[in-house]
Amino acid sequence: MTAPAATADAALAKGLLAGLGGALPPRLGVAVSGGGDSMALLSLLHGLSAAAGTDLETVTVDHGLRPEAAGEAAFVARRASALGLSHETLRWRGWDGQGNLQNAAREARYRLMADWAERRGLPCVALGHTADDQAETVLMRLARRSGVDGLSAMAPRSNRHGITWLRPLLFARREALRGHLRRAAVEWVDDPSNDDPRFARIQTRQSLAALAPLGIDVEALAEVARNMATAREALKSQTDRTAGDILRMEAGAQVMQAEGFFAAPEEIRRRLMIHALGQVNGGTYPPRRGPVAALIAGLAEGQAATLGGCQALLRRGEIWVFREYNAVHDLRVPADQLWDRRWRATPPEGLPQGAELRALGAEGLAQCPDWRSLGRPRAMLLSTPAIWQGARLLAAPLAGLDEKWHVQRESGVECNETAPLSH
Repeated sequence: MTAPAATADAALAKGLLAGLGGALPPRLGVAVSGGGDSMALLSLLHGLSAAAGTDLETVTVDHGLRPEAAGEAAFVARRASALGLSHETLRWRGWDGQGNLQNAAREARYRLMADWAERRGLPCVALGHTADDQAETVLMRLARRSGVDGLSAMAPRSNRHGITWLRPLLFARREALRGHLRRAAVEWVDDPSNDDPRFARIQTRQSLAALAPLGIDVEALAEVARNMATAREALKSQTDRTAGDILRMEAGAQVMQAEGFFAAPEEIRRRLMIHALGQVNGGTYPPRRGPVAALIAGLAEGQAATLGGCQALLRRGEIWVFREYNAVHDLRVPADQLWDRRWRATPPEGLPQGAELRALGAEGLAQCPDWRSLGRPRAMLLSTPAIWQGARLLAAPLAGLDEKWHVQRESGVECNETAPLSH
């Protein structure tokens, strides 16, 4: 290998290591599609893993959308085997032809890989996103009129479905990674859908060449993402401080002092509300800016409103954000299972036969004589978890009828990443 080639590979390895925070974790999953970016990620990580003592495992998702996909997964499996690494192919067959195909495939991919990582005991999974991907993401979100969070694009490290996702190649250009593969004599496959102009990302990729003479190129857009990420962290810090002053959790609801909330700057108010909604509904993504602004404006006028399966109302100088009854009124599970993705019940002794968790509702609340003394909104109590045995109410701990039962919010409940105080 020539000196310039060795220098280029060393720079890529150094940048990747920096993208991982300076060191490889003891165990690391690697998502490999067979394309140039992920194959370069695998090659570079394998070169570093021996010295670091890192146990690498690889995974490929076959979405079943192209006839070549199975062969590409087999190609990755052979490469992983040649490197002495384990590999697993995950298959998705859930596309029903409705909605946005790329979004559905992406959601399925993350869920499948998260389940795989949990099963394999892998706390982290590395992804092969590059500076080119980052630039395309910024441009696409600019077209959607995104704010600071959206223009921050992809984070080097994020948490989703209980797994930490690492993107250590956000500094690297796509062509530089292919140069590394050529020097290492490593093959890769080209997905024809990466040139299909029907997809918005491909249209964006093709438009970058026309924007380059204006100085709007990959490097510039990647720098915008870094600048916006810095601004996002500053906003998050201010939001956290404000939340510490005005926000509390009560019986699963998020409760904010109205005076402090409305005194905060508009962007901090928006982030506080997104946090509250995310903590209540456990949503992966925050609601859009317009509906959140409308909700806050309505609260300022004393109007209750619903958004994202939550209800918000102004009451006695406080803003209450809690689960909307209509979002959970049909939800029922055995009393020893998780209800609404966040509530668990503990019986005083053994579990009564046929006991189940479901929303308290008006019928149940009528059987709780002390609920008014709690000072909690009636609408909020309707959606709280209660223990039922057929038509018989056994207990409603959050409405004052505990009967020695306990209900508690499951620790580690996931919510949208933009929500402050969520980790």
